[in-house]
Amino acid sequence: MSLKRLRAGELLALAGVISLTVSLFEPWYDGLIGKLDLWDTFGPGAVLLLVALLAALTMVASALTERNPGLPVSSAVWCVLVGLIGLVAAVVRILDTPEHAGSLKIGPWLALAGTIAIFVGAWEVLRDERQGLYQPAQPEPRPRP
Repeated sequence: MSLKRLRAGELLALAGVISLTVSLFEPWYDGLIGKLDLWDTFGPGAVLLLVALLAALTMVASALTERNPGLPVSSAVWCVLVGLIGLVAAVVRILDTPEHAGSLKIGPWLALAGTIAIFVGAWEVLRDERQGLYQPAQPEPRPRP
């Protein structure tokens, strides 16, 4: 397992995972009872953000431990879809604050930056074919009749 196996897209998604993880423990809103974090306002949007985080971690882990390109490519395809859904959830969390919350804090902005990085990183992984990692096929020629 070497970090040299990670491409730019996976590194960008990993930076998104770090940003999204930090956002989970930072304040998200000012409320009547004080500062609220994601766990205080837990809902479907929070679940979608966590699923996007797990999808990106799966994509990075499969790239680190791959033996053939099947699993990393399929995990990147799913990460694009889940990352886009997480991005929409982050935007909704910014635009639609809970009813008992006031102004926005740093948490939703870190989550937005993280989900953008996850989505763009997964998209970039699909664009990069990593041709230098695998040996080209050398099939035996068919015998001539």
